[in-house]
Amino acid sequence: MKKLLLMCLSVMMTLSAMAQSKVYVTRDISSDALVKIYKALGRKAKGRVAVKISTGESEKTGYLRPALIKDLVKEVDGTIVECNTAYGGARQATADHWAAIKERGFMDIAKVDIMDEDGDMIIPVRDTTWLKCDIVGKHMANYDFMINLAHFKGHQMGGLGGVLKNASIGCGSTAGKAYIHSHGITANTPECWQYTQPQDAFIESMAAAAQAVHDYFGNGERILYISVMYKMSIDCDCNGNPQEPLIADYGILASTDPVALDQASYDIVTKIHNDEHNNTKPLLDRIEKQHGTHIMEWGEKIGLGSRQYELISIDK
Repeated sequence: MKKLLLMCLSVMMTLSAMAQSKVYVTRDISSDALVKIYKALGRKAKGRVAVKISTGESEKTGYLRPALIKDLVKEVDGTIVECNTAYGGARQATADHWAAIKERGFMDIAKVDIMDEDGDMIIPVRDTTWLKCDIVGKHMANYDFMINLAHFKGHQMGGLGGVLKNASIGCGSTAGKAYIHSHGITANTPECWQYTQPQDAFIESMAAAAQAVHDYFGNGERILYISVMYKMSIDCDCNGNPQEPLIADYGILASTDPVALDQASYDIVTKIHNDEHNNTKPLLDRIEKQHGTHIMEWGEKIGLGSRQYELISIDK
């Protein structure tokens, strides 16, 4: 009996280790570090490469600056991609969005594509709890590979803005964003804002949409995820007047598993010691209030990824 129990324990430990996803981390936030952590993943971006970022609602936000991302975009011969927003602002109309992109300097470093400039396309969802499909920018069909390059921070509605949010809301067209925010009720704006509750339905819809994008790129074989943990305001880059970050810049994380990556980023924030340089409470309170961690819980439940991970430093 004792031998059998030991064998069972050994099998359980092996399965647990197998379920862990690899998340790479560097404390260096630089253009060189972005290229280094991309290479550490061991998954080469091939073909027509989309680099999905947020162009930021204003210069006040923590969007990833061209100077930081340019070497990575060049390394993969990528096209910077975005979609229009679903709220009235500087990037809802395509012409205004192009003006913002030019003003931010993105066109100086690479080709740029607003994926829903010419409309939408529908891709399937595995999880149909709330959504019948995912509605993304039509130009997504022009790409063979995607690098999901996100800025980790809070979010006014979702609580947590990481790679899962960047894949779901970020890749959604204006109609797609409305559809996710209203958990499948409508693809129309501003009608969608009447249907933002219950909160968990919205969070679960984001996870389902993120999975749809993941699956679209070769069932996850032609996509990878990078998260920059700096300027961690409680507000998203879609807020033109975000609150000032109260947490010191941390580093860059990367993985082929988006659930593990967002989980690791969140866990790092929870372990930061509060002192004169760090006050994590406002961000953690925002995430808790909006059920932000539920996106990782639901993402794991529907098979998008694992919340169990191994954190691997690439720093010498």
